[in-house]
Amino acid sequence: MVLFSAELKAQKVVEIHDSIPQHIFTFKEIEVLEDDAEQYSFEQIRSDSFDRKFKASISSTPQTKKLNKTYWFKIKIKQNELANKPFLLEFFDQTIDQMTVYIPQSDGSYKIENLGDAQPFNKRLIHHKNFEIPIQNDGTTVKTYYFKIKSSQISDIIIVLRSAEWFISYALDEYFYFGIFNGMILVFSFYNLIMYIAIRQKQYLYYVLYNLSVGFFETSNDGIAYQYFWPNAPAWNQVAYAFALCATSIFALLFTKELLLIQTKAPKINKLIFGVILARLIFFAYCYLFNQNLFSYKFIEAIPLSVAFFTGIYIYKKGYKPARFFVLGYSFLFAGFMLKFLIMLGVSWLNFGVITYYSLNFCFILEMIFLSFAIGDKVRILKTTKDKAQQKMIRQMVVNATLKDTINRELETKVEERTREVYHKSLIIESKNQALEEVNTLLQKQAEEISRMNALLSQDNEELQENVEKVTRDRVMNTEVDFEEFSKIYPDKEACYNFLAELKWSNGYHCRRCSNDHYFNGHILNSRRCSKCGYEESVTTYTIFHGTRIPINKAFYMIFLIYSSKGKISSHKLSEILSIRQSTCWTFGARIKKVMEDRKKTLKKTGKNGWSQLVIE
Repeated sequence: MVLFSAELKAQKVVEIHDSIPQHIFTFKEIEVLEDDAEQYSFEQIRSDSFDRKFKASISSTPQTKKLNKTYWFKIKIKQNELANKPFLLEFFDQTIDQMTVYIPQSDGSYKIENLGDAQPFNKRLIHHKNFEIPIQNDGTTVKTYYFKIKSSQISDIIIVLRSAEWFISYALDEYFYFGIFNGMILVFSFYNLIMYIAIRQKQYLYYVLYNLSVGFFETSNDGIAYQYFWPNAPAWNQVAYAFALCATSIFALLFTKELLLIQTKAPKINKLIFGVILARLIFFAYCYLFNQNLFSYKFIEAIPLSVAFFTGIYIYKKGYKPARFFVLGYSFLFAGFMLKFLIMLGVSWLNFGVITYYSLNFCFILEMIFLSFAIGDKVRILKTTKDKAQQKMIRQMVVNATLKDTINRELETKVEERTREVYHKSLIIESKNQALEEVNTLLQKQAEEISRMNALLSQDNEELQENVEKVTRDRVMNTEVDFEEFSKIYPDKEACYNFLAELKWSNGYHCRRCSNDHYFNGHILNSRRCSKCGYEESVTTYTIFHGTRIPINKAFYMIFLIYSSKGKISSHKLSEILSIRQSTCWTFGARIKKVMEDRKKTLKKTGKNGWSQLVIE
């Protein structure tokens, strides 16, 4: 029983036979060890102590679900010296980034080979889209093969033991079918491009771009593009499929929008489609710029695919016939995508090996065919509708011609009657026109008189306005007025600066540094810059306002109030009137009162604008 139990736990060995052209390793034939920290060396891995750490695969096709983490796999192959055919190991998944293969040799050592799509294509042992490893068959011993695998996306570890002649036959057939698949995409794309050039309908252009995006994705995903298009650019090989998937989703939605006339038949869904396109582009940009590992979550394409699929169902239910082929085509694609998605989630019983691996390709072909039927159906319906409209138009034109003749005869009769009426009325109108001309002449004379009177009134208004402003200024300067009335003369900062400029440079400009008399306008309002030395003097410099933070119009009014009250108004009263802190009013008021005291004799000789004598220092 102990021996039997040990045999049950032992790894299952695969033996080479000429009669078995290929064998796919599954379950107990593959053992797995996760090395998240990448801490184990090959010498440790091959030791007896580590043999118990390897676990048999619990699924027929093991996967590297932890991105950018190291996995160790091992298989055992029993040699058969009676077998005459050469054999090799093949890895089906072409998206594995890094794979180190440890190949046992006859002398007990191991030969190391580095494979993966992160390596230049010409370094592969066999120039094929898959990864192939020739094996030795020179005895009857059991040899253990080790594989160290690390990938930035989920990879399927599909290992197949094949005879060389079976591999050659299979490879030729596979490339032939890939050629048919990509050839169909090119033929469909070229045909629809010609249709777009002929009738200029955007649905054909979007369909061409969608097909090319699908072809780009499939060739990137199955390794054909890496072999033929960019064999020396492994870095691009890591993200090419992401560009293709993004383009596929976007052009699929744009094609859906144009084919099913979503903008007119379902405006809300049209907004949803634009929202999904925008979100897909934002997600792609974020992944590309910040975290390219997110590209491996291909199930995100379920969102645009579902939107397109259910949009077709909705439009078909509304009675639009071309949507039937669209829904049928997307049903196959949706089924293929969901199959891949469920396998990725771990539903292993859905994995049928090679058929499942290429299921999405078959679904794309079926979808492409049915979408072409949908386009043809739409064109046929449009042609039928156009023919019916033309026939209806012809019948209507006949009716219109008959009606036109009848109406023309009636119009001729009415025109004759109307001509006679017009002739009689024209005589009456002519006499009335003469009377109107006389009235117009009189009105013109009156208009000229009114214009002259208006000009005189305008002149009087201007003089009156000047008198009112003069009276207001005199009243303000000679009586006690409030801040609102004072502000009518100095309403803003610009008016105050203009007054300061006229007062400060009333006798002409004179540079305080170089005594030059010529200036330019400065960078600050009303400032002046010397044309010789470049010294710029602001309008408040050398005035009592220099350095004060009080608004300039309130500072004007404070000077006016202190001057009018002969310095007897208190700082508390100023704070109440001007809504400024009492301490600020006291500080600035003290400056004003000091200037008043210093210029007492000068102020006695001034008139109504005596307060302005306090401004210039």
